Amino acid sequence: MTIPEAHDGRRLDKYIRSQLKGVPATLLFRLMREGKIRVNGAKVKQNHRVRGGDELTLPDIVVADSPAPVRVPAGLVAAVEGAIVHEDGELIVVDKPAGLAVHRGTDVPAGVIEALRQSRPDLPDLELAHRLDRETSGLVMVAKTPPMLRYLQELLRDREHEIDRRYLAVVEGAWPDQLTVSTTALRRTKQATIAVPDGRGGQRAETRFRIVERRGRRATVVEARLITGRKHQIRVHCADAGHPIGGDSRYGSPGFNRLVRDKGIRSMMLHAHSLSVPLPDGDVLHVTVPPPAEWERFQAA
Repeated sequence: MTIPEAHDGRRLDKYIRSQLKGVPATLLFRLMREGKIRVNGAKVKQNHRVRGGDELTLPDIVVADSPAPVRVPAGLVAAVEGAIVHEDGELIVVDKPAGLAVHRGTDVPAGVIEALRQSRPDLPDLELAHRLDRETSGLVMVAKTPPMLRYLQELLRDREHEIDRRYLAVVEGAWPDQLTVSTTALRRTKQATIAVPDGRGGQRAETRFRIVERRGRRATVVEARLITGRKHQIRVHCADAGHPIGGDSRYGSPGFNRLVRDKGIRSMMLHAHSLSVPLPDGDVLHVTVPPPAEWERFQAA
């Protein structure tokens, strides 16, 4: 088969899996090692990136029947469509409600991406550009085309400093004025992400903080700007500083979480509220959304 120009620069394994649904990555890597998958007649490695016009040669591959696509409830589709805050020819930005997953999982039949794919059958290449925790509300980007997906993933992987991503969080206690940045390294385990103060075995992580509002003695609203994008980074940095986020069932304080619930707030009080992204044409996309209305119920004494 010939690689279309729209997939120029894409990883070979991801291109094949996008065309042959259900092919395991382990099978593709084995076939590449054995030289049974070739590009322009040559053997390739698993990280090979294709170019538009390349000739791809594949052996016969038996693919198990894919399960029937999940029918997303009409209410979920309407909720996701109603949460779109920006859309152009290449990109969709959704203000995701807390409690809604970005994609399906073991105990989640459908999320943002499945809802969009169902409502836009004319856009077969819709893909999440990044993830947002199910418990976190706010802005998430969905690429409409393979070139935009590759561009955004490259930004997030290699040029994080060019993207401005800011979150609002309600945290326990009086956040110190002098605490403006956390650079505590993080390490992922099977159960959680943990702080590694000495940096050994951890990944570099940096979050910059700004106090937005003090709500009595028990809570502070802070703005957190991601400089790196590790899993649960803001949640762990806040907890490590002694000021966990309200409603955070994994890293939070039971007492503070109870106070949050008593105010009638059932979600974690972390919201991706601002996004500035340089676009391929040189423009910069700016999107800002307010936190959930239920946050107004929280005025800690």
